[in-house]
Amino acid sequence: MDRTMEIILSRVQKPARYTGGEYNAVVKDRKKVDTRVALCFPDTYEIGMSNLGVRILYGVMNEMPGVWCERVFAPWGDMEEEMRREGISLYGLESGDPIEDFDIIGFSLGYEMAYSNVLNMLDLAGLPLRTEDRDEESPLIIAGGTCAYDPEPLAPFVDVFSLGEGEEVTVELIELFRRGRREGWSRQELLLAAAQIPGLYVPSLYEVTYRPDGTVDQVRPKPGAPELVTKRIVQDFDKAYFPVKTIVPSTEIVHDRVMLEVFRGCIRGCRFCQAGYAYRPVRSRDPKRLVEQGIAACKDSGYQEITLSSLSTSDYRPLEGLCDGLLEWCEPNKVSLSLPSLRADNFSMGLMERVQHVRKSGLTFAPEAGTQRLRDAINKNVTEEDLLNSCRTAFSGGWNAVKLYFMLGLPTETDEDVLGIADLARKVLQTWREHAPDKRRGCRITVSTSCFVPKPHTAFQWEPQVTREEYLRRVKLLRDNMRDRSITYHWHDPDTSFLEAVFARGDRRVADVIETAWRMGAKFDSWSEYFDMDRWLQAFQRCGLSPEFYANRARDREEVLPWSRVSTGVRADFLWHEREMAYQAVITPDCRKQCTGCGANMLLRKGDVCDA
Repeated sequence: MDRTMEIILSRVQKPARYTGGEYNAVVKDRKKVDTRVALCFPDTYEIGMSNLGVRILYGVMNEMPGVWCERVFAPWGDMEEEMRREGISLYGLESGDPIEDFDIIGFSLGYEMAYSNVLNMLDLAGLPLRTEDRDEESPLIIAGGTCAYDPEPLAPFVDVFSLGEGEEVTVELIELFRRGRREGWSRQELLLAAAQIPGLYVPSLYEVTYRPDGTVDQVRPKPGAPELVTKRIVQDFDKAYFPVKTIVPSTEIVHDRVMLEVFRGCIRGCRFCQAGYAYRPVRSRDPKRLVEQGIAACKDSGYQEITLSSLSTSDYRPLEGLCDGLLEWCEPNKVSLSLPSLRADNFSMGLMERVQHVRKSGLTFAPEAGTQRLRDAINKNVTEEDLLNSCRTAFSGGWNAVKLYFMLGLPTETDEDVLGIADLARKVLQTWREHAPDKRRGCRITVSTSCFVPKPHTAFQWEPQVTREEYLRRVKLLRDNMRDRSITYHWHDPDTSFLEAVFARGDRRVADVIETAWRMGAKFDSWSEYFDMDRWLQAFQRCGLSPEFYANRARDREEVLPWSRVSTGVRADFLWHEREMAYQAVITPDCRKQCTGCGANMLLRKGDVCDA
């Protein structure tokens, strides 16, 4: 580390974010490497290092001979200020080299509110923001993650979007890049070749036109571009790469533990949930393999906690056997085991008691809606009795704290549904009063609400978001009817949810707004310290666009959606049918009870079946 960097790090918060050198970080000999990749996460070190996908891709790429992947995180404001003052470009943590000299720069996009940070990181790297302004020597800019399912708001800034799971397609793209360099391809030839790889969307190969009313008229493929780009999935998930030798951070991060991904996909089909549709079909890992991986990862890293990761962990069929296998090693070694993503309809007290011998945590459930009618409309498939039975079991077993998560503004929601949240919270409290063996500690019930955000590739992708004013009216209605001292109510800021809806369903014109807001100072918009709603509204005004047009407007079935050239494998007619069932408050059985024929199974190899 040079003297300038030493001086800078002495002046910033959490300097360990920027030094690298962690245990298990991969450092390679530059002379033996022909392709360098910067894996960028557009948020702080603490957030990015908690992302399992980043750890997986980091390991996959570094296992490739001749390829060196380094991590890059968004510097906090104090560090950015020092870097700009001293003329220090954004650099890879492993080598300290400027990433503008790398071959490929990849962004992991997990949250729309990080878009301004993507631009800020490109600028800190000394690179032109827009693809059209980069030359033949510029790094290839790629992006993936759940936000890539509507790539259009970032389309002018990104060369290639990777749709779906990246373990296999990332390797294919890197090998294509290496081939193109050997054979002297132009940048355009490389992009055209990349578009032929299933799962890769090259936005510059599609021309977008608009109607007089502002809606999209066409997203027209140019010669050589596929009509539709469908996501990639890992076919044999059981044998897919898992980072046993994971990087051990040198400072505290959000999820400082071993994360075991037990399965991908979800059997439930909640109509609001993008992940539930996007990660289909269901594919599981063998419990014996998971036990081996969990123990090996703990031994290598020294972590004292294992968490079982999935969209709905309690839906993993061999869950009890997996927990028993892990606990046989965890208990004598004082390693705790946590089970997030529990559902109220299959909560097991016996299981919770077994896994919490080492450390007892609180319970969290997500009913999402306050009445059965609305839960049926969103296809939550959880009843009030399911929730109260689970709470009764937990309170009888000595638990005295429960967190309940809901959304306000769901399609078809009425004031009766809003008040149903308060009523349900009171029933949970009454359940504690009737069944808790020891009431001296009291009861803590935390109710949290967020504003519903319609997402692409869901049954509600055509729905409007309620206005910010209407959301706050419903918050007040709920707050005024929930005054028991044992119940605490928190609600999410509607401004960030509003912009999330804009970006989630935005078209290519929104890119101008993102760039304008960034030039006005926007960055770290998911952090209250930096977020400025007025700045974003000014940016929309300068670009002649209405954010309400994107967030608060219903779409009809015939409208061309900006993301119409990309697919999760779930058919659009299936999603529309699910929307119609929502307005009738009719549930669709989960995938284990009845295959819904959504189309995702077609992504599997011939002869393979969904694990649901």
